[in-house]
Amino acid sequence: MNLARAALLVAKEEYPQLPIDLYLARLDQVAEEVKDRLACENAPLLVLNEVVETLYVRRSMKGNRDAYYDPRNSFLNDVLDRGLGIPLTLGMVLLEIGWRLDLPVEGVNFPGHFLVRFRGDEFGLLLDPFDGGRIRFEDQAQELLDQVYGGVVRLQDAYLRTASKREMLARMLTNLKSLYVKVGDHPRALAAVERILMITPTAPTESRSRGVLLARLGRHEEAATQLEAYLRVSPAATDAGRVEDMLRELRAGREPADDGQDL
Repeated sequence: MNLARAALLVAKEEYPQLPIDLYLARLDQVAEEVKDRLACENAPLLVLNEVVETLYVRRSMKGNRDAYYDPRNSFLNDVLDRGLGIPLTLGMVLLEIGWRLDLPVEGVNFPGHFLVRFRGDEFGLLLDPFDGGRIRFEDQAQELLDQVYGGVVRLQDAYLRTASKREMLARMLTNLKSLYVKVGDHPRALAAVERILMITPTAPTESRSRGVLLARLGRHEEAATQLEAYLRVSPAATDAGRVEDMLRELRAGREPADDGQDL
């Protein structure tokens, strides 16, 4: 999977005329800019430092702390245009530039805060794309966790697991779904859910979310079919009773009560 192209295809749903190849070329341009500054130097740590300097100092990219929940922070074209984003999308930019320069970098689905890892020959480093690309050693990850959860969560190995491109894309779409659900934009929320199901078709919670959103949009027959499929796969789910109640209302031709269940 070409991660940047996939992320731009997500944005193309919002911006139908989006010139995807132009934005991919902009990423190429940034990588070439880094190469020019390095001349013949190719030591990985020096290349990494130059990438961080180029993105966060010369191009002034930064985390959007003032409007963290602005959907534009999740569209890669907007992130490149505005220089603002959330940890995930800023991390995608950092990864894409690093990959173009043959750096051993990968995404990390850290709880509440996406990170980028540099895998050196002798040690690993964690970069915080939301904090100017700040670099830490992996054994300092607990400090990052404390910033997010106030010291009540202890670090586990699973928190530093490498994120696949598919997982990163799903995380982006999940962010968008949550934003749209919060403001009651059900058509856009449904579009995000359907794209999550394209890349993770067996995700039961997204199957349920699709059914609930279809019901909220008045597409009752489709909603009932979707919720029945969810119950077949997850008969012991904690919300099975609520879903069954909704199904009964749908099958009886009545508008199901919106109990505000979490999507």
